[in-house]
Amino acid sequence: MNIALKYAALSDVGLVRSNNQDSGYAGPHLVVVADGMGGHAGGDVASSLAVAALAPLDGESHGPDEALGLLESSIDNARLDLVERSEQTPELAGMGTTVTALLRSGNTLAMAHLGDSRAYLLRDGVLNQVTTDHTFVQHLVDTGRITPEEAEYHPQRNVVMRVLGDFDVDLTPDMSVREARPGDRWMLCSDGLSGFVSLETLEQTLISVEDTDECAERLLHLALRAGSTDNVTVVVVDVVDLDTLPDGAGPSTAPVVVGSAAIDRDRPTSAQDGPAARAASLVATASAAQQQAAADEESTDTSPAPADGTEGTVVVAGDDSDVRPAKRTRRWIAPVVTVVVLAVIGAGALYGYRWTQDQYYVGVSDGQVAVFRGVPTSAGPLTLSTPVELTGDKVDDLPPYVVDRLQETISATSLDDARERATRLVADAQTDTETETTEQPASPADAETVPPVDPVAPADPAVPPADTTVPPAAP
Repeated sequence: MNIALKYAALSDVGLVRSNNQDSGYAGPHLVVVADGMGGHAGGDVASSLAVAALAPLDGESHGPDEALGLLESSIDNARLDLVERSEQTPELAGMGTTVTALLRSGNTLAMAHLGDSRAYLLRDGVLNQVTTDHTFVQHLVDTGRITPEEAEYHPQRNVVMRVLGDFDVDLTPDMSVREARPGDRWMLCSDGLSGFVSLETLEQTLISVEDTDECAERLLHLALRAGSTDNVTVVVVDVVDLDTLPDGAGPSTAPVVVGSAAIDRDRPTSAQDGPAARAASLVATASAAQQQAAADEESTDTSPAPADGTEGTVVVAGDDSDVRPAKRTRRWIAPVVTVVVLAVIGAGALYGYRWTQDQYYVGVSDGQVAVFRGVPTSAGPLTLSTPVELTGDKVDDLPPYVVDRLQETISATSLDDARERATRLVADAQTDTETETTEQPASPADAETVPPVDPVAPADPAVPPADTTVPPAAP
């Protein structure tokens, strides 16, 4: 059996960010996704350095027994590169990046993982997340303090605990070796995709779209249409058996580099067909127009007076005939720019408002669990959300942690999704309440008052555990 990889990689700056801090690489033996962090100046540098350190592994010179070690040592070399760059350029201090990589050697895949980028495996029609997020919220899930459903909406879900950074600490990545089985489809992505598109939608898309290039493009646009506020990077990889393919039908072996590590890293977003993209574009245009108007006004007010004392004229060097009253010719600029800015802002606000009315979330209205249309905010006197359905479930009957989640609001992808989330939330809360009621002591004499414990708050190691031993009754 002669195994090969058929791959596609795409990256997009997204609807909000001004630069792309993600980097991606896809080649015949290596695929990588790196999501940089550390602000505008550092994230793109960190992810690019990670890809640059790993890219030389994309060859056939290593055997299955050494692939894992080579992958781990290359990641450590990337860490040293980050440390060196930060020392040379102090303003980059604090930068870091996630790394999720697959290195093929023969019929095996060596995997390395740090951070909250993800690797998924579609095998036999079932999609599973292979990597584990190195986040604070995932730690709470692993220790049983919160459920996976609660983690989905936790306010600290984006706090990453392990990344490849410029600090002089060696955080060992998760390392594993897996079989490269023909028919498998792998997907590596940054959280700009996995954080905004549901597992069910990812699975359906990976199953239904056979071509890797088309599938990667579909996944990227799903994230953008969902209103992703982050850079989006996705790599789709099919494991194929070359012996079963017709002559000349083998996959391309040309490497693909995307994101901040690529030459076209400054390319604007490809999302031009959705209301969210249009609204974001109009807002950005309005902001640019305001900056230009301010610059023109400043230029008008600070123009130096000519040497001959004739105030209000501008002399253009090299053209004596082009002497004209500066203020008179510039009076129309400010009103025109103001009108343009107001028109652009108005159009952006209109498109933005229309986009908000395609959004749904679950919250509280009139003391009940309710489904809302819009987004939970306001623009001056205009409220951007309205309750469309009251479930009839009283908030006072729910546990406090559920009420807190409702107060923070729970986003949904559609009206049906919001209804389902509201129903599931209430059902889970009722189940928890019934369980607690069943576990109550039989009589007050056997009961002990134990202070409530926040299931989300991590345990404080400095506080000793409470003594819950009940003293014997007095004779």
